Amino acid sequence: MPSAKILEQKKVATDELTEKVKSSVSGVVVSYAGITVADDTALRKALREAGVDYKVYKNTMTARACEAAGLAGIKDFLGGMTAFALSEKDAVAPAKILKQYAEKIESFEIRGGFVDGEILDQSKVMELANIPNKETLVCKVMLGMQNPLYKLAYALQAIIDKSGEAPAEEAPAAEAAAE
Repeated sequence: MPSAKILEQKKVATDELTEKVKSSVSGVVVSYAGITVADDTALRKALREAGVDYKVYKNTMTARACEAAGLAGIKDFLGGMTAFALSEKDAVAPAKILKQYAEKIESFEIRGGFVDGEILDQSKVMELANIPNKETLVCKVMLGMQNPLYKLAYALQAIIDKSGEAPAEEAPAAEAAAE
């Protein structure tokens, strides 16, 4: 039986993980068996640069923390050598980066995850990984809004060119005729 001190340390660690899970917009559980040290180092660096917290936790601790955070379904993905990647800001980043490594390393496997409180199985995490990043989506929206404005400007210019004079020029001429 563990001592009271060890149990308290485990409780504190579980509470900290629970808070991380609650404050995260997304998380991905992976089986990291078979990954080399070089690949693991590169993976951790890429995740850290993207603002993703990637860590190996005991499966029981992860299950308890996720259950306390309202994500009890995550325990279905736990077993064996698993790691947990959590992101507080970018919902797509963990899935996107981990997918790259899962495609390169045969034994590295994405098991599941969550986004905004919804549990995702492996296929849903892979779909999430295929979504463009936030900057790309913003650019696409802005281009979509910009196109109709260009069309309006070209149409107005065509009307001006066809009539031979600008509408702004008509206003001073009308005022001079009225005087």
